[in-house]
Amino acid sequence: MAAVNDLVFPGGRRSDGLPAALSDPARLAAVEATGLLDTGPEDAFEDLAQLAAAVTGCARAFVTLVDDRRSFWKSCVGVNVEEITERQNPVRESFCYFLVGLAGEPFVVDNAAIDPRTCDHPSVGSMKIGAWAGYPILGPGGEVMGSMCVIDENPRTWQAPELATLATMARAVSNEINLRTSLTTAQYALTTAENALQSSNALARSLQDSLLPPALPKVPGLQAAASYLPAAGGTTVVGDFYDLFHAKGPWWCTVMGDVCGKGTEAAKVTALARYTLRADASQHLSPATVLEHLNSALIDQRQGERFLTAAYATFRLTPGGIAGRLCTAGHPPALIRRADGRVQEVGRQGTLLGILADIQLTDVRFRLAPGDTLLLYTDGATEARARRGPSPALERPMFGEDALASALADCHDLDAQGIIARLGELLAAHSGDWASDDTALLALRVPPGP
Repeated sequence: MAAVNDLVFPGGRRSDGLPAALSDPARLAAVEATGLLDTGPEDAFEDLAQLAAAVTGCARAFVTLVDDRRSFWKSCVGVNVEEITERQNPVRESFCYFLVGLAGEPFVVDNAAIDPRTCDHPSVGSMKIGAWAGYPILGPGGEVMGSMCVIDENPRTWQAPELATLATMARAVSNEINLRTSLTTAQYALTTAENALQSSNALARSLQDSLLPPALPKVPGLQAAASYLPAAGGTTVVGDFYDLFHAKGPWWCTVMGDVCGKGTEAAKVTALARYTLRADASQHLSPATVLEHLNSALIDQRQGERFLTAAYATFRLTPGGIAGRLCTAGHPPALIRRADGRVQEVGRQGTLLGILADIQLTDVRFRLAPGDTLLLYTDGATEARARRGPSPALERPMFGEDALASALADCHDLDAQGIIARLGELLAAHSGDWASDDTALLALRVPPGP
């Protein structure tokens, strides 16, 4: 414990060397008020823990509550425990006391065996902790009640998007717990419910944003732009996603996907898909092969309970533009706008993913010359329509595939960002600024020559 004893905890230490904040009466009262100590698993917390494991690729994820003597695991993904009495360990053997002692600051360790804060901790070896990342679960008065944490058996460098998503989910756990506690007080029931709804909406969108790249990377010699247009009034996390990333050598990859359904389950499938695609991309340059592996992962981990469609492409820059291959799995075909305004579909219809073990997928080669654009989209674009009117006869029809192709053809002299902006404006005009479904768009354009 020598290294731990070198840490400075704002509230000081107890006689046993652990943070004095562990025994703070107000904090202990907040933990007790949750009513969650010594209770079994619940979907609300299991879903978030499983999502944390999927997003970070860790085998273990925990939602914990910490009193003055133990860390109780309300959720413990990756740990085989059957009895409630086994869902805990002594507080001294838990990393969670760091968050309590550090007044709620996150605690992130890349290599627990050599980090001076943890190298002498008793659980590094016994619990096989290679890397650890945790964010505080906060009570209504800011009390640190526990943590949302993940454990990797091997050392690793935590990525900023992973930590941002983990922080979002810790806030979601805090809000869930605090909502339950607050609703026991009838005097504040209505106010609490309204605030919780606003917070839930913000968190839902925050989680949705965390499943999309904050910004597309810059590919030399290529323009790239994307947009995500949420459905009107929508706050539920949905499964539309896109990505653009480097695979290996001169090869890059891009994907557009649409997961069936909404909510946490759809978000878990989205996270699994994005991280599986990125992990497999450096091993296989055939889009069909990568999507076949994703299909196997979905069936293995999700047992066919939810499907997704995807259009996935690998490409490299050439002296004449771009050469690549594209595979569509139950997804709308990609569109290529040539420099002269002609628009053509690319992609052969393949089987959607996550349901059948035996699927049919085909790679289709494509080239982009200077001035050409590749457009990927979800069906929210072609199925865009206005809010239902008082009479079916007054309903505006869906935007449709032909209208989307025509709109793309009309994007004369626009760069990738301009094309995405123009298509978004046309979709909004068609639907009267009331999107019936979430819509994702992604454009890759080879700049015209001098």
